[in-house]
Amino acid sequence: EVLLRMHSVGICGSDVHYWQHGRIGDFVVKEPMVLGHEASGTVVKVGSGVTHLKPGDRVAIEPGVPRETDEFCKTGRYNLSPTIFFCATPPDDGNLCRYYKHSASYCYKLPDNVTFEEGALIEPLSVGIHACKRAGVTLGSKVFVSGSGPIGLVNVIVAKMMGAASVVVTDISASRLQKAKEVGADFTVQVKNETPQEVASKVESVLGCMPEITVECTGVQACIQAGIYATRSGGTLVLVGLGPEMVTVPIVNAAVREVDIRGIFRYCNTWPVAIALLASKRINIKPLVTHRFPLEKALEAFETTKRGEGVKVMLKCDPTDQSP
Repeated sequence: EVLLRMHSVGICGSDVHYWQHGRIGDFVVKEPMVLGHEASGTVVKVGSGVTHLKPGDRVAIEPGVPRETDEFCKTGRYNLSPTIFFCATPPDDGNLCRYYKHSASYCYKLPDNVTFEEGALIEPLSVGIHACKRAGVTLGSKVFVSGSGPIGLVNVIVAKMMGAASVVVTDISASRLQKAKEVGADFTVQVKNETPQEVASKVESVLGCMPEITVECTGVQACIQAGIYATRSGGTLVLVGLGPEMVTVPIVNAAVREVDIRGIFRYCNTWPVAIALLASKRINIKPLVTHRFPLEKALEAFETTKRGEGVKVMLKCDPTDQSP
């Protein structure tokens, strides 16, 4: 294990949800819990068996650490391990604090040209990498990203990086769609009160064809329905956003058109990829951070996220650090 002095921690919608509602699905907050799972920091101390890190190293933290080497770990899909430790998922504490201890194997050294903030953004970026891999995005793909929050935006960035020829994004918020344009979306569609079928046909008309791949990042029932209607026959719909447990969808439409529906659960094996992309400047995720607060103003930071202001709110945990 390593002891870290925390530097930057992003606030996620799930953090806000636990704070407001005390549960997400089967994960219930039963006693006080530290939030935060999008994080970077500096190594202060290392355990006796740690050889790849030393005090002073800047690292990004992967929050999901398997507790045992089960069948899922053996096949490289450790995110599916039922006993996995995960920061800020009850009952496991997160890392929104000044000092934090974590498994050394899940701390990744940051190159000098990758900032602490970028290190903290690797966590949401990883959701995009995992989702686009599961979707099979490749050279020339036409992609529909449903939802333009932080997770929609990282999917736009990653899909373009993986060779998507055109990406269309839908949202109800004009300002969020503007952000999608800034990070590389080719087309945007502002949804008002159209039916799912109408949304699907708007997507088709701006793209000039039906997308082979849809990445659904809202979890809203109507959006999932639109995702099925929009996806080209033989294509793939990846469900990233999580809403209610039971959702009514036109499953027969998907079945008879051979639209594959895939789920994702967090990510696995994405930190090295993300660090390589950031170090080589192949992708730019800096525009995602719109607000910064010191740890003392955590409540204000959470309120800002809850109101849906900006994109990504970052908390700064290290009072000695003067970097912008």
